[in-house]
Amino acid sequence: MESSSDEEEVRTFVQGVSEKYSPDNFPFGQGLGVVVLSTPPGSPVKDRVFLPSILVLNSCGISKAGDKSEVAAFCAHVVELDLSHNQLNDWGEICTIVSNTPHLDFLNLSMNPLSGAELEPSMAEIFFRVRQLVLINTNVSWDTVHTLTQHTPELEELFLCLNGYNTVSESQTPCPSLRLLQITDNQLQTWSEVRKFGPMYPCLTKLVLANNSVESVGDTQESLPRLFPNLRCINLNNSGLSEWEDIERLNFFPKLEEVKVMGIPLLQPYTMQERRSLILAQLPSVVVLNGGSVSSGEREDAERFFIRFYQDCPKQELPERYHILVSKYGQLAPLAEVDLSPSCTVVDVRWGDRVETVSLHLEQTVSDLRKHLRAVLQLPTSGIRLFYIKREMCSVLGQEELRWGSRALHSYRIQDGDEILVVPKVKSRCSSSD
Repeated sequence: MESSSDEEEVRTFVQGVSEKYSPDNFPFGQGLGVVVLSTPPGSPVKDRVFLPSILVLNSCGISKAGDKSEVAAFCAHVVELDLSHNQLNDWGEICTIVSNTPHLDFLNLSMNPLSGAELEPSMAEIFFRVRQLVLINTNVSWDTVHTLTQHTPELEELFLCLNGYNTVSESQTPCPSLRLLQITDNQLQTWSEVRKFGPMYPCLTKLVLANNSVESVGDTQESLPRLFPNLRCINLNNSGLSEWEDIERLNFFPKLEEVKVMGIPLLQPYTMQERRSLILAQLPSVVVLNGGSVSSGEREDAERFFIRFYQDCPKQELPERYHILVSKYGQLAPLAEVDLSPSCTVVDVRWGDRVETVSLHLEQTVSDLRKHLRAVLQLPTSGIRLFYIKREMCSVLGQEELRWGSRALHSYRIQDGDEILVVPKVKSRCSSSD
C-alpha cells in the first residue's frame, strides 16, 4: 500500500500536458494544434489534446518524464517549453523530455532542485538545438553549466540568476555562440571572477550583473578589449562600485554603448540629475544610459555641467576627462542664477457693475482662481464663467474663456492691467413659443 501511495505522488510530464491541455480545458480548441493519440487502456492520457507550439507547465509538480512515445507525440512541434517551479531533480528525466522535442529552441528549468544532479556529457548532446536556456534558482553547478555550454553550439542566451555563486569556475572550452549572460542576484564580489566570463564567452554582447556586490572594474585599457571585444551592454545596477575610476574604465570596452549603473554607492551623494550628467559626461560612446536614450543635446549639456562641476576643484584633483572637455568647450563661466518661478500680477475683476483690483499668483490654476474670487468677492459657489481679456489686444483677440480648471494661469500670459470678466451661466431653455 505504501508503494502505491508513493507512485500516486509522482507526477509526470505526460500527465501534466494531458491535464492542462485536455479538451475539457480547451473545449473549442482556441486555435491550438490538435494531437490525436492512440492510448493504451488505463493510460491517464486523453485521446486528444490541444497543444500550442509553446508549452507552459510551470508549478505542475512534475518530477518524471513519463512514457517516451507519449512525450514524442506531444512535443513533435513544440519550440518553447517552460518547466519552471516543478520537482525535476534528475537530468535523465529532463533529457527524456528534451530528446523527444526535436525543435526545442527555448527551455526554462528555473526553480527546479538541480543542485546535486549531474549531467553526463553524452546526455548533454541532446540540447544541441537550444538557443535560450533559463536555469534561475536551480543551484546548478558550474560543471553542469560548462557541460551544457560545450554541447549547445547554437546557445545564445543563458540565465543563471539566484544560484548562490560567489566564484566562477573557468571552462577550458569556450562557447562562442553565447550573446547574453544574465547572472543577477548572486554573490560575486571581485572583478577577478567577472573577468573569467571573457575567455569563456568571447562573443558576449550583453552582460547583466545587477544585484551582485562587484566592488570595481579592475582591468586595464590593454586587457579589457582582449577580454570583452564584443560587449555592447553591461548592467551593474546595485553593485558595489564606489570610485569614479570604475566609471572611466568602462570606456575601455571597445564596443560598449549601453550602461546601467543605478543604485551604486558612488552616486549616493548626488541628485538624480547630477548622477546622470556626471556619468554621461565620462562615457562619450554610450548612447543608452540607465535605460534612457542619450540625445546629442543632452550629451552637450552633461559635458558642460561636468566642466562647471569640477572647475573650482584643486588642479591635482581634476579628472582627466575635465581637461578633454575643456579643450572641446573652453573654460565656461558659471551659470547665472535666474528665478524662473511664476510671478504675481494685478488684474481688474469685473462682476456686473462691480470692478475690483485683485492680485493673482500665476502658478495657480483656473480652479484655484475660482476659489480665490469666491472668497474675496463673495461670488456664488457655482454657476459662473470666467473670461480673460487682454487689455492691449482686446479689440483684436476678444475674450478667452478660462475653461480648463487644471490649466495654470501663467500659460495665458496674463499681465498687469488685464481683466477677468465674471458672468453667470445661462441655462438654455427650449419652448414652443421660442
